[in-house]
Amino acid sequence: MNRNAAPPAGWDCHVHVFDGPATAEDAHYVPVPRLLPEIEAVAQAHGFGHLVLVQPSVYGSDNTVLLQALRRSPGRHRGVVVLRGDESEAQLAAMNAAGVRGIRFNLVSPVGSEADEAQAQLARFAPLLRRLQWHVQCYAAPRDLPLLALWQAGHGLPFVLDHLGGMDLAHADDAAAWHALEQLAAGGSWIKLSGWYRLGAQPPYGALQPLVRRIAETFGDGMVWGSDWPHTSFPPQELPTYSSLWQPVERALGAGTAERIRQAGERLYA
Repeated sequence: MNRNAAPPAGWDCHVHVFDGPATAEDAHYVPVPRLLPEIEAVAQAHGFGHLVLVQPSVYGSDNTVLLQALRRSPGRHRGVVVLRGDESEAQLAAMNAAGVRGIRFNLVSPVGSEADEAQAQLARFAPLLRRLQWHVQCYAAPRDLPLLALWQAGHGLPFVLDHLGGMDLAHADDAAAWHALEQLAAGGSWIKLSGWYRLGAQPPYGALQPLVRRIAETFGDGMVWGSDWPHTSFPPQELPTYSSLWQPVERALGAGTAERIRQAGERLYA
């Protein structure tokens, strides 16, 4: 591989890196070391030269591993962090210089964020996030979507919804959730086509195609894709293949739309 060549234009907008033990209390899994060069090589082989490193719940608000990984390849990748809530403007500016473009609330994980904690952080940080042009990334369940729509409207910040906004097969006809998604999309939110195996479907995920198409009708160009590497809900010897997680996008939306989604991270994470 020519190390001086420009990386492929594609963006994998949801990966995690692990290097060291969990730092969050009551972490619900033991992280296996999975370093940046490993996912760089896998992603690049499939045409994805840029990664968005998302802070995993087991590291809590200790973003050390993520920030160190971003600084390995300056300017190439982006990051989304979890905050304690007492960070200074200078600390967030330093994260921005390293490539961070958003904060994350995980409303699903047992060691994630409580809704009142997230609301308090938004109230404190919203003006600074707007100046930095960061977004608010949320891993949420369908029942949480109306609350996210209220937060977005109240703070004037774009939201990015993990894993189809949590819209699994059991909620495919949830009218309240779809109404909230329409509000979020109209307010500038983005959604990640990712986490298929978290949504009540089995490979090759054909059952999700109607849901993905409705998401595409709702969000238009506000969609990105993520592999969710290294797939922490799977044993290390049973990981899904990288291509099997991209193919559902092509099957549901066609090659032309899929190619636009492949490169859409360039706009969201500029």
